[in-house]
Amino acid sequence: MTKAAKQTLAMTASTGKRRTWLWAALLVPLAVLVIAIAVSGTREIPTLEPGSSAPAFALPATNGEMITLSDVIAEGDALLYFSMGPGCDGCFIQIPEIESPLANLGIRLVPIMVDPSSMVEPQARRFGIETPILIDSDRSVSEAYDMVGIYGHSDRPSHSFALVDSNGRIKWIGHFAEMFVPFEALWEHIEEEAL
Repeated sequence: MTKAAKQTLAMTASTGKRRTWLWAALLVPLAVLVIAIAVSGTREIPTLEPGSSAPAFALPATNGEMITLSDVIAEGDALLYFSMGPGCDGCFIQIPEIESPLANLGIRLVPIMVDPSSMVEPQARRFGIETPILIDSDRSVSEAYDMVGIYGHSDRPSHSFALVDSNGRIKWIGHFAEMFVPFEALWEHIEEEAL
């Protein structure tokens, strides 16, 4: 084999190795991304079992108070409402949609969001909401109720509810892909599955 042929062969082998490494450098991150999306998109919707104890909490609210689970169930059942928060108008519109009808049924609505109060409070004012919204900035309560990662939202709740009775027991948990649920549709789920 001539010297030129050997050099050509060596350059071809070197170019082939570089191409292999280039393709690997491009495809490995892409494969990791595809797997991550597939895993988050196919996550089962876990729930606390009805009848189990509701995880206790103490969270700051947009009105400056610290509110506990004991506070919210002191006078009866409470519907904890975990939502995306700022960036989701339907999540805020949901609060006045269901608050009064629930109150007429003796159920207190307790909205919980993960963004800081400085982001949540202006949005609440924009929609005329005076109800204190609990701030779960470290997501510990949302995670305890298994509300994070539903419907592809890996870092926050989507649009989920937990009905807790006055004894601190879970009566019902519901997750919705929609960012707004009319009261009648929500109540139908609660009646069918919890009452």
